[in-house]
Amino acid sequence: MKLYNTASREVETFKPIHNKTVTLYTCGPTVYDETHIGHMRKYTMDDILKRTLKYVGYEVEHVMNITDVGHLSGDDDSGEDKLEKGAKKSGKTVWDVAKYYTDKFFETMDALNIIRPDKVVKATDHIKQMIDLVKRLEAKHLTYATDEAIYFDITKFPSYGSLSGQKLEEKKQAARGEIHIDPNKKHPADFALWFKRVGRFKDHSMHWDSPWEDGFPGWHIECSAMSMAYLGETIDIHTGGIDHIPVHHENEIAQSEAATGNKFVRFWVHHAFLNVDGEKMSKSKGNYYTLEDLKKHNIDPLAIRYLFLQTHYRQEMNFTWEAAEAAQETLEKIKNIVLDLRLSKITSPQNQSPNVNLFNDFKLQFSKSLSQDLNTSEALAVMWNMLKSKLSSSKKMELLYDFDEVFGLALKDIKKGKIPKELIELANQRIEARKAKNFKKSDELRKQIEEKGYIVEDTDGGYRIKKK
Repeated sequence: MKLYNTASREVETFKPIHNKTVTLYTCGPTVYDETHIGHMRKYTMDDILKRTLKYVGYEVEHVMNITDVGHLSGDDDSGEDKLEKGAKKSGKTVWDVAKYYTDKFFETMDALNIIRPDKVVKATDHIKQMIDLVKRLEAKHLTYATDEAIYFDITKFPSYGSLSGQKLEEKKQAARGEIHIDPNKKHPADFALWFKRVGRFKDHSMHWDSPWEDGFPGWHIECSAMSMAYLGETIDIHTGGIDHIPVHHENEIAQSEAATGNKFVRFWVHHAFLNVDGEKMSKSKGNYYTLEDLKKHNIDPLAIRYLFLQTHYRQEMNFTWEAAEAAQETLEKIKNIVLDLRLSKITSPQNQSPNVNLFNDFKLQFSKSLSQDLNTSEALAVMWNMLKSKLSSSKKMELLYDFDEVFGLALKDIKKGKIPKELIELANQRIEARKAKNFKKSDELRKQIEEKGYIVEDTDGGYRIKKK
């Protein structure tokens, strides 16, 4: 198994720390607004990673956070808390907003057939762990206090910036007039571990007692505290969007490794952006699409999942409704193939050659494609080549289901095309008539089948029956 590691900027051979068990932490949603198609792509590809690891023989211990406090509108500690912002907009409490959008998030994930994490951990349930981690940093003299917050001093972590490759002197604070900047911050890149309930946050709805006054945690400390609580001080794989690299993930590394003295993450996996019609997605442009928009366009969420599989996770992707409709048509084609294969398995002679070598070749090609940094487009090509091959219907169906353990298109759940026994008997009689070269009787039986609203098609060594 090979994966691109953002930290080394190379595709590396992946092996977990603990034999066959992979520890996986995926950055979860900040639940203040709708889940859009950009989120859908990120979490679908996280799911493909997880399914691939399982497919090649690993167990996966998967933790994902829910950020329901502390994520400010600016990753550099500027702006207001996104949950507070969402509450003001909706007229609800922050707690109600968090629950509503958490439920909406999982509704979308379920529609995309994304396997739920083993543990979904909310920031507001882990305040103690965050406070304990800040105290560890404080004891090592890596923090300092201002009237507004407790900050991590990045100048005391020499390797800060190694993930992004950005130098400290290049780190600048936002300079817009409406952005609040703590005047007592020592360095623009120093980040808040704990915000005090003063000044711009004096009326903050979510707050807890702490050794540094009443307040709430910074966004970055949350992921470190929760991941280490469940997966240990060193994680095998941590995923996120590429926008997290320069700030959020740099900060996670700094505070985690400074506190423990151990490597925080072995493999960083980052997903590229999704654009819409060649532009960045935004509500103001009217291209901010959600699960409801897919339903309005009669697009099955699994068709969007198929669409995502066509582009490598590290490659920027452009979404259009035309592409979504094409993916929908392809998904319908795959569903019809599944139904045809099921029927062929029932109606084809059982003594067909299993083509064991060909079967194994396709399985190996599929595994190799995914093991090369999740090359999903190549894996899809293997699937289509397999379906065009001379494999028997039963073997094609077996491989299709096997491949779908990774693709996640729910092919086993497609409703069976139930053919009446009477029609199967007529079709079997027709086969016998053809073998006896009684073509007149064969044609009569075919017409009887058609009169009942079905079509019979001859295949290599068998037949298919389907509705007109």
